[in-house]
Amino acid sequence: MTKTGFLLASLAASLMATSALAQDITVKIGVLNDRSGIYADLSGEGSVIAARMAAEDFGAAEKGIKVEIVSADHQNKPDVASTIARQWLDQDGVNAIVDVPTSSAALAVNEIIKDANALFINSGAASSDLTGPACSPHTVHWTYDTWALANGTGSAMVQQGGDSWFFLTADYAFGHALERDTAAVVEAAGGKVVGTVRHPFPGTDFSSFLLQAQASGAKVIGLANAGGDTINSIKQAAEFGITQAGQALAGLLIFITDVHALGLQTAQGLVLTESFYWDLNDGTREWSARFEAADGDKPTMVQAGVYAGVLHYLKAVEAAGTNEADAVIAKMKEMPTDDPLFGKGEIRADGRKVHDMYLFRVKSPEQSSGAWDYYETLATIPADKAFRPMADGNCPLVK
Repeated sequence: MTKTGFLLASLAASLMATSALAQDITVKIGVLNDRSGIYADLSGEGSVIAARMAAEDFGAAEKGIKVEIVSADHQNKPDVASTIARQWLDQDGVNAIVDVPTSSAALAVNEIIKDANALFINSGAASSDLTGPACSPHTVHWTYDTWALANGTGSAMVQQGGDSWFFLTADYAFGHALERDTAAVVEAAGGKVVGTVRHPFPGTDFSSFLLQAQASGAKVIGLANAGGDTINSIKQAAEFGITQAGQALAGLLIFITDVHALGLQTAQGLVLTESFYWDLNDGTREWSARFEAADGDKPTMVQAGVYAGVLHYLKAVEAAGTNEADAVIAKMKEMPTDDPLFGKGEIRADGRKVHDMYLFRVKSPEQSSGAWDYYETLATIPADKAFRPMADGNCPLVK
C-alpha cells in the first residue's frame, strides 16, 4: 500500500470510529423547576418544551446522539430539589440538570452536582453566588443573575433621580442576594438605602410591608422578589395609590409573563432588565412563534435560556464525543456560544455565561400594537459590562 493509501485508510478508520462512538452516546436531561407554584408560568412546562426544541433543532437523532428529557416539580423547596437531584444522578442516569428557578433550590442542587459526573445548567435562579463563593466546576449560570439585574435596573433608577430606596424583599436566598447587589449599586452611585422589610416566600398579603415602604418616604421601592410575589406586590401598591403619590416601584426581576398577568394598564412605565425578549430580532421572533404554538404563550427569558443552554450542551457532547461531565464542561467553556436567542457569547471559567442584557420599559396600552407587544428598549448593556467582573466574584475556581 502506498503512503497516501495508508493515510486515507487510516482517516477512514478514524471517521468510522468517531461515527460509531457518536452512535453510542446517550444523554439524559432533567428539567427541574416549579411546575405548580408561583414560578410555574415563567419556567414550568415551558422549559420542558424549550429543552425538547433544542434537541430537535440540534438534530440529535440524525447525529447519532440519543436524548431523553425528563422533568420534575421541586415545589420551590431546597430539600425536595435535593432529593430529586440525588435520585436522578444516583439511580436514573441523568447527565445534566437544567433550569431550577428559586435560588435556595439551585444552591442545593449546585452542591450536589460538584462531585457528580453530571452538569448543572441553571437558567431560572438569580443568585450571583452561583458564580461567586458557591461556584462549581460543573455548573453554568446561563440567563441572568442578581448582579446583572442590579446593574441594569438599579443604575437606571438612580440615574433618573431615585437616590433613596426602601426594599421589599422575599425572605430567602434570591431576595437577599438581589437586595444586597442592588443596594451596592445604589450606594456606589451616591444613593442611600433608608430601610428594608422581608416578606415570607411565597407571600399573599403585602399590605403591611407596602405601608412601611410608603411611610419611609423613599423615592424608590425596590421589589426584591419575583413571579407571583411581584405581581401581587404591584397590584396592592396600585390599590394603595403608592405610585400616584410620587414613589416609584422598581421591579428588580420582572418577566414578560408578569406583565401579561398585570396588564399594561397596571404595569405601564415599569423599568426592568432582561436578557431576552421575543421581539428583539428575526431570530427571536421565529423561535418564539414556534414556542408559542406549542406552549400557548410567548417565552420568558428563563425558557429561552433553557433552550440555548441545552443546545450548547449538546454541541459540546458532540464535540467531546462523550457524555462525561469533565470533558463536556471543558468543551462548553472552550467553544464560543452561538444561538438565535442570545447571539454570540462565552462561558467564563467561573461558569458565568456572558451575553448582552437589555433595559426595557413597559409600554402604555396606547403604545402597544397588540398581544405581547409590551416592551420598548431603553438601552443595550453590552456583554462585557452586563455581568460582574470575574475577579470580583470570589469564585474559588479562578483564584
